[in-house]
Amino acid sequence: MEFDNYIIKQVCEEDADNYFSLIDNNRKRLEDFFAGTVLKTKTQEDTKLFVSEIIKKSEAKTYLAFVIVDTSTQQLIGYIDVKSIDWNIPKAELGCFIDEKYAGQGISSKALSKITEYCFDVLKFNKLFLRTHQDNISSQRIAEKNGFEVEGVIRRDYKTTKGELVDLIYYGKLRNSNQ
Repeated sequence: MEFDNYIIKQVCEEDADNYFSLIDNNRKRLEDFFAGTVLKTKTQEDTKLFVSEIIKKSEAKTYLAFVIVDTSTQQLIGYIDVKSIDWNIPKAELGCFIDEKYAGQGISSKALSKITEYCFDVLKFNKLFLRTHQDNISSQRIAEKNGFEVEGVIRRDYKTTKGELVDLIYYGKLRNSNQ
């Protein structure tokens, strides 16, 4: 999947070192809402194991992991995952983050658009959803810009790394928006 001078591709073993750098450079801002990822990528060795795990999950189609690559530098600048997959519905949750240096440039929004299109057209999901903290205004804007609608606020739905239970805004999008 391509847009502007970026590509979105599935994570592969060769991405492990660059993925570690992406996480490490953004660790502080990711620790509360990408807690599992941050926890499993403390060292380059940990990250290699984590990447191997997510590749196995991708092969089993229980979790799909993608990276956003800046084609001018070949650096990984973002991550998108398709998780909580329920093939019976079929539906999935989307999650994403972008390197702080690339934030606010519309890259996340375009990447989410491409992944949404892929999930509906190729994977044939009927519904996609995402969750965001009420203070994460940029994620809310990205969701709404991509046609996701607020379905509600789920109270005390997520535990941060500090142990705080927080409310999350749920956004959903159907394959055919007229359904």
